[in-house]
Amino acid sequence: MAEQIAILAGGCFWCTEAVFLDVVGVNKVESGYTGGHTSNPTYKQVCGGDTGHAEAIRITFDADQLNYGDLLDIFFAIHDPTQLNRQGNDVGTQYRSAIFPQSNDQDRQAREAVARANESYGGKVVTTIEPMGDWYPAEEYHQDYWAGEGQSNAYCIAVIPPKLAKLRKSFQARVKSEQTAAG
Repeated sequence: MAEQIAILAGGCFWCTEAVFLDVVGVNKVESGYTGGHTSNPTYKQVCGGDTGHAEAIRITFDADQLNYGDLLDIFFAIHDPTQLNRQGNDVGTQYRSAIFPQSNDQDRQAREAVARANESYGGKVVTTIEPMGDWYPAEEYHQDYWAGEGQSNAYCIAVIPPKLAKLRKSFQARVKSEQTAAG
């Protein structure tokens, strides 16, 4: 198994975490904060927009089952990379669309993925490629949020099921729940 890490920010981490937990080859998804200037920020501080951090997810994946470029194509499909510093009603730099490559190879593939996405979105992609910075795991209650508290949260109910439906429609062969249903 060739385990790798990908760090992505695509708005609310609850929403992106829920999607990637259902992707074949993904072993773990952790919600957290990166790209800022405050050590050990709290959710409240990050939501205030003053720390410079993005709500992000750290994906541990098996590169033998899922390559980084395909993972990025899923990322671009399940959030709106054309909205600067926002996703829907979530507004601020903490909700920016960003990729935090962990190696020179990931940086190259991230630039290629942004170029592919720009073709699909008419050149309007605002996703940034930012240097790898310190990673701060979010508080425990944020982890695997959709599976627990999220299914009774009106915001999550409105946002997550359409993202999961898009994943299942556009990347059917890459969806864990589809493989379980077929097997």
